[in-house]
Parts: sequence; structure tokens; C-alpha cells
Amino acid sequence: MTDTTTARRARLRQLVEARQGLLMPGAFNALSARVIADMGFETVYLSGAGLTNMQLGMPDLAFIGLQDVAQATAQIRGTVDLPMLVDGDTGFGNAVNVSHTVRTLERAGADAIQLEDQVFPKRCGHFNGKDVAPLGEMIGKIKAAVDARTDPNFLIVARTDARSVHGFDAAVERAARMAEAGAVLLVVEATESVGEVRKLPAPLPLPQVMNIVIGGKTPQLPQSELAELGFGLVLYANTALQGAVLGMQRALGELQAKGILREDPSLVIPFMERQRLVDKPRFDAMEKQYAQGD
Repeated sequence: MTDTTTARRARLRQLVEARQGLLMPGAFNALSARVIADMGFETVYLSGAGLTNMQLGMPDLAFIGLQDVAQATAQIRGTVDLPMLVDGDTGFGNAVNVSHTVRTLERAGADAIQLEDQVFPKRCGHFNGKDVAPLGEMIGKIKAAVDARTDPNFLIVARTDARSVHGFDAAVERAARMAEAGAVLLVVEATESVGEVRKLPAPLPLPQVMNIVIGGKTPQLPQSELAELGFGLVLYANTALQGAVLGMQRALGELQAKGILREDPSLVIPFMERQRLVDKPRFDAMEKQYAQGD
């Protein structure tokens, strides 16, 4: 573990514990992570839903596995230095599997892992038809995750989907038990009213993530209000994905309608901007540096 890795994870913990509602956009691949970093955001989230949608063209219904997530984590880590929270879904099995998952993703470059209490096969937290595992099973997973990490600053983030199954109060109670088990950041997923969002910070001892899904079940509040309420992170897990898909539809629609698409900055980024984002100037410099005979 390098000093840079240690410092990055310590920085993420510091940002979360400040409870200032830090905006965390979600990435679905390395380029989307680079755009997030280029825009000046301080953290990035690897979205399991985004990875499934963009890699497989399928819905968030547990179609990806640990190696898919580990590969994407390593690709993003090779591209940006931002602190990264990785969506670990249900941990890809029982507590023993969770231990392996944590070790794998920590080695791949994650700085934190989110684990949720749904039964397998899990589904997007804003889909209907969810179910949650027994609380004891989830407690065992959190304890296994804590024991498996090699860096105490590698954050274990516990998410409960019980709001949609057992109600708000039961979800809050589950989250409190997860905190006792060793999680350092909590997610009560898919709250369904402004009142529930505003109630969340008070009864729970740890910083929390407010997961905003545009078009999902949770009403949106401004980042400034969520910061005042004391949320640690404000997660927009798939905003980049939804924006990217809209951009593709617009550009391709123009091409389809006119049979030609010129370099229109309202529809496509310029060629040279694309090269900048993928860091081509650095590779050009390397070619010159290592040219034969130099």
C-alpha cells in the first residue's frame, strides 16, 4: 500500500466525517471517471447499475460479478486519483465471499466498498419487488468486511433496502445495527418523502449517504440543504450515464435526420477535446522521449 493510497483513503474518511454533503457522481467506466475528475469533483463512485447498463446493456438485476467490478475498479484507478467508493452489491455471496470481495476490490484500487442487505439476486434500489436478507446475515457480512480490509481507512459502507420492504422505522433500526457491526458510513436506500429524508440524520450515529436517483423513489433536495442536515455524501450514481445516453441519442438523431453531422459543439465534443480527455498529449510526449536513438 503506497503513501498515496493511504492519504487518499484518509482524505475520503475526512470528507465523509465532515458531514458537508459532498457531491459524489457515479462513473460507469474509465472515461466517465476522467470527466468527473476533469470537472473538479473530489470523489467518484463506481456504480453497479451503471456498469451493468453500459457494459451489458441490461438492467440492474445482478448480472455482473466480482471480476467485472474489480476490472472496472482497476481501470478507473489507472485513470484518476480521486477517492473511489465501489458498489459491491450484496458482496457476491455470504460472509466468506464478502471477505474475498473486500480483499479483491481493495487490491484493485477501491477506497471504500458499499454492501447492501438485499437477497440475491439483488435489484436496483428503486425497483419494486425487492426483499432483504435476515439482519444477522448482513451483520456477519459487515464484520467479515471489517476483518478482511488491510487498511483501517478503507471504508465499509452499509446500505439497507428495508424501507421498501418493512418501512422507514425498521430501515433506520437496521442501519443502526449495521453501525454497531463496524460500518462507518450508512445508506438508507429509497426513502420516499421529503420528511423521511429530513428525519434520517438525527437517529443514526454515523455519517450517511443520500442516494439521489433521477426519476427514482427519493425526492430530491438541494445539496446545500442535505449538507445542513448533516449528510456525509450526496450520491448521484447515474447522472453521468443518463446524460451520456441523452447525448448519444441527440447526436445520432441529428445524423439520422440529416445524413451528416458536423463538429457542432452543442452535440459532440471537438476531436481535440476528446484527445485531451484521454490524455493523448502525455503519450505523444512519451513517444518522443523514448524514440529510438534518443
